[in-house]
Amino acid sequence: MKSVKKALGYLAVAIVCAGILAAAGFYVFDSRFANQSKAASTKGGHGEKEQHGHDEGVKLTDAQIAAAGIELLTAGPRELRDTLQLNGTVQPNQETLVKVTPRFPGVIRSMRKRLGDKVKKDEVLATVESNQSLTVYELKAPSDGTVIDRDGTLGEFASEAKPIFTIADLSTMWVDFAVFRKDFSKVRLGDAVSIEVGDGGAPIEAKLDYLSPIGASDTQSAIARATVPNGGRLRPGLFVDGKVVLSARPVDVAVSASALQTLEGKNVVFVRSGDTFSVREVELGNRDADWVEVLFGLVDGDVYAARNSFVIKAEIGKAGAAHEH
Repeated sequence: MKSVKKALGYLAVAIVCAGILAAAGFYVFDSRFANQSKAASTKGGHGEKEQHGHDEGVKLTDAQIAAAGIELLTAGPRELRDTLQLNGTVQPNQETLVKVTPRFPGVIRSMRKRLGDKVKKDEVLATVESNQSLTVYELKAPSDGTVIDRDGTLGEFASEAKPIFTIADLSTMWVDFAVFRKDFSKVRLGDAVSIEVGDGGAPIEAKLDYLSPIGASDTQSAIARATVPNGGRLRPGLFVDGKVVLSARPVDVAVSASALQTLEGKNVVFVRSGDTFSVREVELGNRDADWVEVLFGLVDGDVYAARNSFVIKAEIGKAGAAHEH
């Protein structure tokens, strides 16, 4: 009987110990679970902030946009162009150019106009003392224009065989492009050409109106020419770049290629609403050298960051780093 009571006592002690151990284990498990849940909740909270940070975008004032050199453009219809890049030179329209020579040989007694001066028809350019009559006569401008060459000095002998002045009407200019042999078949009369002057202004749109049938032996190229109205941006002797349009295809919405950035492995554009730039993921279509078709993500009329859009990407990166801390 005593042995039975003793065994029951041992069993009771074992049950109590097992209960204590179970309670301790549950407490440890519950604490760990609570800590993990809290950490996950905190992490999730940061994730939400990060996402909201992207959604909220970056605020930039007009002054900040100007200081960063960010160009704002509007998404909309555009022609995607297959183009041929050509180098060109600006020169006076030879059909409006006049060379002024003395009527009689003699000595130059005065030079009234300098290089670059604008002149009116019948305005006095110089005076010459005739060798034959020893009288002084006036050398007048035969038409309106600009003095682009002057070859004479006071007291110099002037011959009727050598022009003293060259006057050109610079209201229209010739832009001569060098076309290499491999591209002869691609270029045709009437082709549209976009001329980049290099002065920060918009390209000048023109058409090719002359293709030379003769090549140049030193450059192994032929001239393709556009006659261009000149508002003062084109000056003789300057180099320009031209893009001859070989084909064009219209698209509903396009953006400048410089606007595209990559964020978290996705193509994005930064769209401005008020003073805030927000991230828009975009699906892209066809493209040319300057423009990219947007199939999804933007609509006609959206204002976006084009040139220097990487500045906004950097600001978004800073905001994300701040949220992580």
